[in-house]
Amino acid sequence: MSDDKALLTTNRKALTINLDGPIYGTFAEIGAGQEVARVFFQAGGASGTIAKTISAYDMAFSDAIYGKAPRYVSRERLGLMLDHEYQLLNERLASTRGAETTFFVFADTVAAKSFRGPNEAHGWMGIRFQASPGAEPSEIVLHVRMWDKENVLQQEALGIVGTNLIYGAFYYRDDPAKFTQSLLDNVGADRIEVDMLRFSGAAFRHVDNRLMSLHLVQFGLTNAVMFGTQGEVLQPSEVLYKKAILVERGSFRPVTHVNVDMLNCATAQFVQEPLVKGKEVVVLMEITMNNLLAAGEIDAQDFLSRVDLLADIGFTVLISNYSEYYRLTSYFRRYTKEMIGVAMGINNLIEIFNEKYYENLEGGILESFGRLFRHSVKLYIYPMRQEAYDRYLTTGQTTSVPTATGSHSFAASVLINAKNVQVVDHLRNLYNHLLENHYLECIVGFDQAILHIFSRDVLRRIREKDPAWEQMVPASVVAAIKKRRLFGYTPPAA
Repeated sequence: MSDDKALLTTNRKALTINLDGPIYGTFAEIGAGQEVARVFFQAGGASGTIAKTISAYDMAFSDAIYGKAPRYVSRERLGLMLDHEYQLLNERLASTRGAETTFFVFADTVAAKSFRGPNEAHGWMGIRFQASPGAEPSEIVLHVRMWDKENVLQQEALGIVGTNLIYGAFYYRDDPAKFTQSLLDNVGADRIEVDMLRFSGAAFRHVDNRLMSLHLVQFGLTNAVMFGTQGEVLQPSEVLYKKAILVERGSFRPVTHVNVDMLNCATAQFVQEPLVKGKEVVVLMEITMNNLLAAGEIDAQDFLSRVDLLADIGFTVLISNYSEYYRLTSYFRRYTKEMIGVAMGINNLIEIFNEKYYENLEGGILESFGRLFRHSVKLYIYPMRQEAYDRYLTTGQTTSVPTATGSHSFAASVLINAKNVQVVDHLRNLYNHLLENHYLECIVGFDQAILHIFSRDVLRRIREKDPAWEQMVPASVVAAIKKRRLFGYTPPAA
């Protein structure tokens, strides 16, 4: 086993594996040289680890060996490679050495920097392995992006990450958080981004892949991860590629009628935009790491509760490290040139015009807006009642303000929207420019009867056993909170 106190260079990791007698398997690499296998050969003692290396570059050869896939650099292609090579390994070696060997197959399919010109430098890599001789195989799959400008440096980085993956599978598998952090050992996030990670198999029955994806953001391996409506981990580029995107940011603790109404109304307007009509649209609910870390450290159960509730009502969830909206829209621009819409409340609109968030930019708020609104970006603004707006300006909290009778006078209340919200005097002309040129749009068709609802109030009522909270969230959310006893819910005494 490894000595954690030693300096675990890439060479040391490969040598440790080479000298670990039971570990034996195949390396199958396509697209950026046989860089991972090369690390093991150079470390010495590779005959103790490597049964075979293969690199089927030619498409005809690759198809003949692994079968056809829609794309050559894809999760599907990686799966075919792992299937074929693991089956072959067992067929040829299980009878002679299966009793004392932990078999593995490492595979990758990569598009490194092309000799002919610019291209997306990314790839899929994975390992299928036995935790002990004769055990059912387990698997780790990840997607990487390469940021080095030169092909040879990208190849080097892939060799390091692949070695980290294999080492982690055998020595850090019981500590997935440590495994995740180790993926960038000796290479760093400025060279490699890991934006998708999935564990499966007998060795990882205790692992929740959503938490592992959260670790990718928390530990700086990527800035955003995504989950589907079944709670599955998604690869962002596969979901967002060439799509129009609409996103709503929130705490969703818990998700309320207002959150759903805001996104539904914004979606109805977004799909009618001339630039969006006829295009495929992706609708996202986004939570920032700042929100998840509001209490000082991440509460895993709280995080999973929010993701589960959003999935329960059919929303795809994005977790990002982008506190500023211009960074979020820039992230989306990696994958699409189509229109981007952002749905938000008045409180978030006010915060966008808070200049303290842009002190790190030479151009300040003007630079941030230049980045935010370039390439067809529009903000859809959900209204707020006057009393809640006044309270927010005074306290910075979005909580409802009851009338003297304890109820909300819906008809008499003034609504604050994108057209009458106040910003500081020296930014008023800038605001008017954005409004007049339709970078900002008032959300219409909203339900006035729910505008008093805020997540903070719902959470308080749940903890105070005030049954009024049940009218403030979707029925499926009520059922889930009660069934799973989320957010401090306790059933009333019999």
